[in-house]
Amino acid sequence: MIRCSAFRLLVITAAAALVPALAGCAAGLNAQTNQPFTPTDGAGTVFHGIAIRNVFVLGPGVNGTLQPGQAAGLFLALVNDGAPDRLTAVSAFGAAASVTILGGPVNLPVQQPARLTGPAPEVILNGLTRPLVGGQSIPIALTFQNAGTIAMIIPVMPRVKFYTTFSPPAPSPTPTPTARAPRSPRPSPTSSTGSPRATPSPTATP
Repeated sequence: MIRCSAFRLLVITAAAALVPALAGCAAGLNAQTNQPFTPTDGAGTVFHGIAIRNVFVLGPGVNGTLQPGQAAGLFLALVNDGAPDRLTAVSAFGAAASVTILGGPVNLPVQQPARLTGPAPEVILNGLTRPLVGGQSIPIALTFQNAGTIAMIIPVMPRVKFYTTFSPPAPSPTPTPTARAPRSPRPSPTSSTGSPRATPSPTATP
């Protein structure tokens, strides 16, 4: 009986000692750094030390279509872990006539993020050359001053749920037609009435 009680006491003591250790393990497993990372919907890659993250084009709403000639916003984030560089141009051949980086080239100092992530777009696809709907993918190219050019395939995200927090490009201002001042009527030509010429009288023949 004494031996049985001693064995029970030993088991209880060991279990009590394990509780803090197990709690610590659980905390370690659930720590923020150990949580699984949920990938974003946008495209991403690393190019010559430049991390290119969450690149996407904002599409229309449900059942909508961006028509040829319209504009669309492109969003992305860049983190440079290599030598200093800068994003000088973006192109979208086959999808847009041109691409504008608002404010010009984007400087990329080392280990300082450049967030072109909205909510208003800072990269604009001008003059779409084909209809765009959510769920499509389009090719783009990013050109860096030192690293060169990288081609990517990026998704067109429909403007639903979380993506309703992003804004489409502002419409281009329509030039206001200026009213022309009425032309002054031209003075009608006046016919000059001169004095009739005197007919020379014939001279008498001697």
